[in-house]
Formats: sequence, C-alpha cells, structure tokens
Amino acid sequence: MISHRAGVISALGIVEIFAWGSTFYLLAVLAEPIIADTGWSRTVVTGGISLGLLVAGAVAIRVGSLIQRHGGRPVLASAMALIAAGLALLAAAPNVAVYLCAWILLGVGMGAGLYDAAFAALGRLYGRDARRAITALTLWGGFASTVCWPISALLVESIGWRGTCLSYVALHLTVTLPLCLILPRAEPPLQSKAASRSAPASSPLRDPKFWLLALAGTTLAMIASLWSVHLISIMQAHGLTLAAAVALGTLIGPAQVGARVVEMLSGGRHHPIWTMLAATLLVAAGFAGLRAGVPASAAVVAYGAGNGIWSITRGAMPLSLFGPDDYPAIIGLLAAPALIASAFGPAVGAVVIERFGAEGALALLAGAALLPVLCAILVFVLLRRNTPLSI
Repeated sequence: MISHRAGVISALGIVEIFAWGSTFYLLAVLAEPIIADTGWSRTVVTGGISLGLLVAGAVAIRVGSLIQRHGGRPVLASAMALIAAGLALLAAAPNVAVYLCAWILLGVGMGAGLYDAAFAALGRLYGRDARRAITALTLWGGFASTVCWPISALLVESIGWRGTCLSYVALHLTVTLPLCLILPRAEPPLQSKAASRSAPASSPLRDPKFWLLALAGTTLAMIASLWSVHLISIMQAHGLTLAAAVALGTLIGPAQVGARVVEMLSGGRHHPIWTMLAATLLVAAGFAGLRAGVPASAAVVAYGAGNGIWSITRGAMPLSLFGPDDYPAIIGLLAAPALIASAFGPAVGAVVIERFGAEGALALLAGAALLPVLCAILVFVLLRRNTPLSI
C-alpha cells in the first residue's frame, strides 16, 4: 500500500512539475524572446498569464465538481491535453488575438491541472488519509521552476520560443498525459447523492471557518503574485543591486521546500491549524521584517517558508474541517477567488508602485499580510471551542 501510494504521488509530482513549469512559470523565460520576436508590447505578452489565471479561477468550481463525481484521473488527463493544445496554439500564434486565445486554453488547463485539482484528486483517492500525500506532492511541485527554467532557457537558445512551446507539447503528450491515465480510478463518492450535485453541501458555506479560510487564501494568493513579479524592483528601490536582488529571490524556492520538508517530517500528527498559523505568521513576519530593517535574506526566507507551507494548508485544512465527502467541490470553491486574485496581483502592484513608490508597495504587502494572520487566529478560536488542538 505504501509503495502504491508513493507511486501515485511520484506520478502526480512529475505531472505538477511540468504543468507548473510550462504554464505559470513559462513567461519568466519566454517573455523577452516573445517580445523581441513579435514586437508585441510587454503588457500584452505578460498579460497572457493574468488572462490564464482569470480563466483558471472561472473554471475552478466546475473542476472541483467534476473531480467530486468522476475522480481526478479523467480531469487531470484532460488538463494535460488542454495545456498541450494551448502551447501548440501559442507556438503558432501569428498575432495577439491568437496569442491570447492560447492563454485561454492554458487557463482552462491550469484550473484543471495545478495544485488544487491535484489535491482534490488525492482527497478522492485517500479520504482523510490524504494529508501526507498532499504534503509530499508539494515537495515535488516546489521544484517546478528549478527544473523548468533551465530547460526553457536551454531550449530557447537552441530552437527559439516557438520550438520551446512545441517541446513542452511533446512532453505533455508523451509523459504527463500518460502518467495521468495510469492513476488509479477513484471510488464512487461516499454519499450516493454527492454524484448528482455540482456544489458541496450547504453546511460548509454556512460555516464561518470556510469564509475565513477563503479570505486568507485569496489574500495570500494576491500577495504571492504581486511579490513574485515586483520583488526585484522593490529590493532595488531599497538600495540593493540587481545581482543582490536576484540572489535574494533565489532564496524563496529553497525556503519553501525546506519548510515543507519540516512539515512532512512531523508526520502530520498535529492539527493543520498549527500549519496555517505558522504559514500566515511567517509571511507577515517576512514583510514586517523588511520594513523594520531586518536583514533582507532572513525576511525573504521567512516569507518563502510561510508561502511554502501555505500550499500544504490550502489542501489539508479543508480536509480536516469538512471531511472527504465534498472535499473536491470545496477545494474548487476555495481555489476560484484565489486564482482570480493571483491574476490581479501584478497589476495592483504596478499601480501602487507608480503612485506611491516601492515603499508604498511594501507597506501594502505588510498590511495585507496581517489579514491572513487574523483569519488563522479566528479559525483557531472557533476550532478550540469544540476540538482539542494538541501540537
């Protein structure tokens, strides 16, 4: 059983590395070559990912209900096919209209194939025992940029950005799609009525803990997308050189993975509210530390660690709070606003920096990071009324 589960997680891990690397992380390497080759504006080119995230948010609820009824295998396989189709269209795009249409396809694939869909699939397979599988999967996903950025850079140098997209098409058709098709079939929903409904039972939606979790996740998603795009410019405005700012940015990935390893080594014996509290406090401490003059490296590591274990929280907390029966549908409801917020994060950051400077953007991030902390504390208080919360 352990070996079989490890195989499932490894297969999904490979899928997630290349799903993230060929969509969410794609333009980090390809944006400049696309601009240089086509003459399209930077706003249009980088706007592709924002459009994709908006579409991903729009389909997230539907994706959750499909996984609820049919399990993750057909949905994830369809996602890889959609990502391949979107990348093929991207490679062939002769104009901006086709380019943006490609990102619409990629957005549907992202909504059906990134973390939230994978978490929902694991929840359908393993029920309440899915927490450790979710934690292990985030370890794999943490290497997406580490693996795919060098691959993308090497491919761009040798065969151009269009050839790079086509190479990822071939990879999805020959690797990730077959891996999804060999995933085990999910058992029928535990409640027979669950198969016929497209949204989770109303009781979670009447639970304030659901809304607190949604608010925390949406805020952190916008913070993460804003920070990932504007980190270097904000750090340079604080006196760092470009090289130093880039070096700081590289600390985030190892900090994310390191924090996830610590969480995994704990064996999932503690209630996930403790992970939520740690995640939100670390993110808030990172931005507060930057404003207070703490060494930037320490502050960035704190942020990276918090952001890393938040990925675990967003999968584990709904499972713990509401159980496995409606887990995929609930995951879809939580993912939708978070993905849409991610789409708007970079634009919000650009407006704030233009009007209030880098210091204003950092103040916004530090203030916004307090909201998830408050949400986590309120969830803790609500849980403690009825549940013993041992560490």
